[in-house]
Parts: sequence; structure tokens; C-alpha cells
Amino acid sequence: MQENQNPEPLIAETSTDAAAVSPAPTFEAPAIEVIPSLEDMLKAAELKAAEHHDAWLRAKAEGENIRRRAQDDIAKAGKFAVERFAGELLAVKDSLEAALANENQTAEALKGGVELTLRQLVSAFEKSNLAEVNPLGEKFDPHKHQAISQLEADGEPNHVITVLQKGYQLHERVIRPALVVVSKAKVAPSA
Repeated sequence: MQENQNPEPLIAETSTDAAAVSPAPTFEAPAIEVIPSLEDMLKAAELKAAEHHDAWLRAKAEGENIRRRAQDDIAKAGKFAVERFAGELLAVKDSLEAALANENQTAEALKGGVELTLRQLVSAFEKSNLAEVNPLGEKFDPHKHQAISQLEADGEPNHVITVLQKGYQLHERVIRPALVVVSKAKVAPSA
């Protein structure tokens, strides 16, 4: 047989032209959504429920702790509310005891000591916002005064004409009303 000097390729030549070459179509498989099994979903829900339950228990315990601490604070505040005032009164007590311990006192020295002790007491009252109520000449106020009797008097009726015992207020709250005598209008003599 005759030898082929120009052998023809058995395979057809491929073109190097890019436009002529068409890539092989690629198909992407659609993303398959994997649905978890019911058991997996149940386990996830149980874990989430356990987390929520744990968080709820912690919040409940914290609330109880806050409530307990607040109750303790209120109890301590009530128990020791007068601590500062009591400390102020100790100086007054010491002064009174010193006056009684000295047997050789003159009346003037005793009076001076009592006046000093009274100033200490008034200072303690002021520091604790304990105010004296001395309503002489004021209009009668049943919220601050307690009328013992009424007397006919000149001037306007229903005014305090005598203070039998001073009253006291703690931060504007009456802790003891003043005992007073109140005026009433004079009755005109009948003809």
C-alpha cells in the first residue's frame, strides 16, 4: 500500500478561535434543602426550652434576692432610724447626770447648767428636723393643734389664746399636736 505522506488526522482539527469554541454547558444542581428530622427538631426545641427555663429560674432567683435585700434594708432602716438622734441625746443625758452628780451647786450654777443642757437638746432637735409648734395667736388648725377648751375673748374667734403644751413636727409631720385654748366670740348680753 501506498504510504500517506500527509496523513490526515483521524480527529478533526479544533479551531483555536475563542468565539467558535463553546464551552460545555454546566448544570448546577439546585440547592437541596435538607429538612431536619422531627427528632432533631424536637431536640433543638427541648434545648431551647431548657435554656429559657434556666434563664427564667435565674431571673426569679435574682428577683427573690433583690426583694430579700430590700426587706433587710427596710428592717435595718426602721431599727436604726433614730441612731443619729440617739447619739445627739447622749450628750444631753451626760449633762443631766453631771448636774445631778455635783452636790455642792448653787441655784445659779444649776440654772446655767440646765440652760446649757436645753440648748444641747434644741440643737439635737434641729439636726433631726424636729420642730417646735408654738401657735400662740395663730388661727386654730385641727391638724396641728388640739383644743382643750374655748374661752370668750376679744379679737377674732377661733384663734389660739393660750398654749398649754407645745406641739412638735418631724419633717412637717405632726408627732404631737399643741394643746391649746381657743377663743370664741363674746356673747352679747341679752336685754
